[in-house]
Amino acid sequence: MKVIHTIKDLQAELAVLKAQGKKVGLVPTMGALHAGHASLVKRSASENDITVVSVFVNPTQFNDKNDLEKYPRTLDADCCLLDDCGATFVFAPSVDEMYPQPDTRQFSYAPLDTVMEGAFRPGHFNGVCQIVSKLFDAVTPDRAYFGEKDFQQLAIIREMVHQMDYKLEIVGCSIVREEDGLALSSRNKRLSAEERENALNISRTIFKSHTFAASHTVSETQKMVEDAIAVAPGLRLEYFEIVDGNTLQKISNWEDTSYAVGCITVFCGEVRLIDNIKYKEF
Repeated sequence: MKVIHTIKDLQAELAVLKAQGKKVGLVPTMGALHAGHASLVKRSASENDITVVSVFVNPTQFNDKNDLEKYPRTLDADCCLLDDCGATFVFAPSVDEMYPQPDTRQFSYAPLDTVMEGAFRPGHFNGVCQIVSKLFDAVTPDRAYFGEKDFQQLAIIREMVHQMDYKLEIVGCSIVREEDGLALSSRNKRLSAEERENALNISRTIFKSHTFAASHTVSETQKMVEDAIAVAPGLRLEYFEIVDGNTLQKISNWEDTSYAVGCITVFCGEVRLIDNIKYKEF
């Protein structure tokens, strides 16, 4: 495995391999890697000849400077994990390398990017699209791998690929959880022991809601989740919405769609955690 810091060097390495007909997979990350990221890298390594993993904390997708400053940066540990997972190249650029000039591009994929995270984190998805498009342009992969924990992000990236006519396949990969159910997240490292225990009520609640939904309406399921989080210690609900998994628009009845997903964001102390669950899947 080789660690590369510039687009020029990365493209030089890839050009030789692509000339040999090698297929390239890309796994974009912001580092602080865990088993969820490892699952994406292993899948890419199994489906492609070459796997590029980007490790870059992208400043343009943070609408909270404090959050950007606190985001964990663990490149050495990340590289050890990636080497074990079969990555070919780690692309770890500087901010100046990715943004030699300010990126003034505006991406708009309404209504996908105006609800949920889009409503609570203005500018976030514009920053995501800026960096992901830059990575696609730099690597020109055959496939790119993203986790379904960031459900809304995955939908928006699929739409960006469609509208910008990128010639690559977007592969969505299932949420990876701890044995106790907590969705893996780089942000989990910021939780104290007590907060880590409190955070379990997020996955426990949405798992219970899956069973509850089988015999209750959408609005009753919504209320059940909101009420459970409201009384859980140390948690503050930012939003819980039950949406059509394709359009990300709220549904009123289970019959409204064949693909119903519950998306939740909760503050556990100062740490913002997201999760989701599929109620119906076509």
